[in-house]
Amino acid sequence: MGHHGQMDLTREQVIGHRIAAQQLDREPSARRAVTDAAILDLGVQDSGRDGASWALTNRGVALAGPEALAEADELTLVWSLRVSPHFYRRAEVVEVMTAVSPFDDADAAKRLVGAAKPMATAGVAVGDAIAEVARTMRAAVSEPTVKGEVSTRVTQELPGDYAIHCRPCNADHVPESLFRMAALFGGLELAPATSPPVLRRIPGWPRRPAGVAAEPDRAAEHLQPIRGYLRLLGPATPAEVAGFLDTTAGVVTEHWPQDAVEVSVGGKKKWMLGELTEPDRVVRLLGPYDLLVQGSDRELLVPEATHRKALWPTLGRPGPLLADGEIVGHWRPRAKGKKLDLEVELWRSRAVTKARLGEQAERLAAHRGLGLGAISSSS
Repeated sequence: MGHHGQMDLTREQVIGHRIAAQQLDREPSARRAVTDAAILDLGVQDSGRDGASWALTNRGVALAGPEALAEADELTLVWSLRVSPHFYRRAEVVEVMTAVSPFDDADAAKRLVGAAKPMATAGVAVGDAIAEVARTMRAAVSEPTVKGEVSTRVTQELPGDYAIHCRPCNADHVPESLFRMAALFGGLELAPATSPPVLRRIPGWPRRPAGVAAEPDRAAEHLQPIRGYLRLLGPATPAEVAGFLDTTAGVVTEHWPQDAVEVSVGGKKKWMLGELTEPDRVVRLLGPYDLLVQGSDRELLVPEATHRKALWPTLGRPGPLLADGEIVGHWRPRAKGKKLDLEVELWRSRAVTKARLGEQAERLAAHRGLGLGAISSSS
């Protein structure tokens, strides 16, 4: 499992390393290209209000607001890991497709979270099913088309085995996770800032059989998700990486990087890629789905169980508040007319000064095209 070097790391060192590796301590610069962010290697999840644009802004990419990201042609938005929408560098999208491909049918079935059952019943191999849906979707999207319309066309074209009965829609259609996973393998992207999502063909997509790529390990190293996790969210165990990818620890272990370095965190064996780094001291209002809080080791990041419950509820996550290397609480926005009010919950009093919090709140309000209203904090 890689090199042996029993370096003993504290949780503070681990969190600090992730903050620096993810460039959360960079100051904004107008000279920085929109493609200049390490987290684009792993994809920047665009869930929740201004998810990806705020994640990039927090890492020093100067974006005036979500519209600026939607108009940035150097990036592409696709459904990828955990069938969630992620931004990547457009120039790398074909490599990304290879990198995020499941390693085999069992891996694909696991990543489809339940949607593989009807395939198994029908005796259709998961890889074949993804290819079939991808091919049918591509044919259905000769021009930009809204998601529901694509789903209807695809369900009509495919054999009945592919559809499941969906209670919310009261209709039979291809399972959501299979539909989403297949899109990229059919060369389809999402038009940013469209709701419901509009699908369109990725310009310059190579002529290739639709479906997953044969050897994900052959993709550019920096785009391989296992490596990306170990670099940006390491140190980690195979099980933790598997949790992030929606797959099994067995699959991850089989494709474990040879150059991963073994360290010890609180007496537990973990692995990382890259040098240990230390961040500058910063305050950041992170988005609910920011990469920093997407790791599988939530206990390490937020040791207190009640705090974890508050940060990761089943529905309606707040934004985590990062101050000087620790998550110290969370925040929720309240837009009132042209003003943005913030409700901040601090887990311990004086975890952050009013001035430093105010500065970040100003940035968030400006990002949303609003003025800053009141900041109310309770601890």
